[in-house]
Amino acid sequence: MEKNSKIYVAGHRGLVGSAIVKELNDRDYHNIISRTHSELDLTKQEAVATFFSLEKPDYVFLAAAKVGGIVANNTYRAEFLYDNLAIQNNVIHQSYLNGVKKLLFLGSTCIYPKNCPQPMQEDYLLTDVLEYTNEPYAIAKIAGIKLCESYNLQYGTNFISVMPTNLYGYNDNFDLEKSHVLPALIRKIHLAKLLSEGNTTAILEDLKVETFEEASVILKRFGISETSVEIWGTGTPKREFLWSQDMASACVHIMENVDFQYVIKNLSEVRNTHINIGTGEDIAIKELATIIKEIVGYKGDFSFDTSKPDGTPRKLTNVSKLHNLGWKHTVELREGIEKMYDWYLKNNFK
Repeated sequence: MEKNSKIYVAGHRGLVGSAIVKELNDRDYHNIISRTHSELDLTKQEAVATFFSLEKPDYVFLAAAKVGGIVANNTYRAEFLYDNLAIQNNVIHQSYLNGVKKLLFLGSTCIYPKNCPQPMQEDYLLTDVLEYTNEPYAIAKIAGIKLCESYNLQYGTNFISVMPTNLYGYNDNFDLEKSHVLPALIRKIHLAKLLSEGNTTAILEDLKVETFEEASVILKRFGISETSVEIWGTGTPKREFLWSQDMASACVHIMENVDFQYVIKNLSEVRNTHINIGTGEDIAIKELATIIKEIVGYKGDFSFDTSKPDGTPRKLTNVSKLHNLGWKHTVELREGIEKMYDWYLKNNFK
């Protein structure tokens, strides 16, 4: 990419997109275009076609997606499948039609089978059944990988797919029902701490309600008390977490240095050309909750609702392909959680 290249970041307000925009700016790429959802609904084919024909971006980061945790994925199955397919199809197809030089499509490591061998390497894609709770989202992301591969093979485009592990960081979603596990735990444990301290004012500000009676209903619903925080499942599944700004650094590094012809080198059949992005390190959910408890300063305990699903037992990525491309993460988990909690305290009460 040239410093003056026109770069479109789809989903620039989200956790992933905002981190990519910051990384681009830090590297002196300032000709960045973006649209909010109200300005451009990426599920609408005609609107996306009009946008691309007018703007003619040189490079595209496709970070827009409908995302959420286990509850959201399992509840809104049709929306997760339809919306993500529509977004991907529209942006990738219009990138081809309008001569985009390179596109980076961001997926997720949930594309791998539920009982995938660990660590998960790119060649394990489509070797077994998916985890049921996030199957629609995973199928959409697999379709995105195959769409990029197929357009490259048929039309000679240069579309790269990357599969980040679980991300966390600034601008994360802290919704108690729809967020991923790490931000959800931060907020639940923070609220439990406030409750144990009798800080009613801060609880009302955090939950955006007017009375403690309203707050109590919400707290009870999500298993938050003075002495205990409820966690779904057994707490034994292991997850890998990557600081969002590290993810953005990897994405820009790949966009600057990797072409599709490189990732298909020595392949007799062109498949599994995506690149895992992660740390190559994981942690049990119970251990993660304990670290967050220490950082937040909460003195209570955890209870585990084993009637709720654990999800995939383990999701550790093999990042050897990424390391061979000259990139490695820099922010370790405890440091990242400390940064994220500090950001939450400064931004959630505005």
